[in-house]
Amino acid sequence: MRISRQRPESPEVNITPLIDVVFLLLIFFMVSTTFERESELGIELPEASARADPTRADHLEVSVDAKGRYYLDGRPLVNTQTATLVQALRQRAAELGGDPPVVVSGDQGSPYQAVMAVLDAAQRVGLTRVRFATRIAAQEPAGN
Repeated sequence: MRISRQRPESPEVNITPLIDVVFLLLIFFMVSTTFERESELGIELPEASARADPTRADHLEVSVDAKGRYYLDGRPLVNTQTATLVQALRQRAAELGGDPPVVVSGDQGSPYQAVMAVLDAAQRVGLTRVRFATRIAAQEPAGN
């Protein structure tokens, strides 16, 4: 009797259903994902002229020194608490009437938290026009 040896067939894996499932998942995630651009900020930058009018006194100037102390129109506040700043801004804004612009001038070494506290205090008082004071940098000679 002659028994023939059958060669074992190599196992085959049918990946067609796997490709179908992956394709359906891809379509599902593409359809269900929403794309929002949250990184855009609606900022309206103020226009600047070459000269500032020093006679105008219809704005609030809040200065922050390198140690985080606040000055309102050149006068120091009694402490660095946000509540004190809110009270001073509210009182000065009432004296000027309306919604006067707030000019924030901070020392380059002033703490970031102190400047953010000024913005928070202005928002609490209801002052919506906030500007940051800068100085014009000296131009370096060409060729450096």
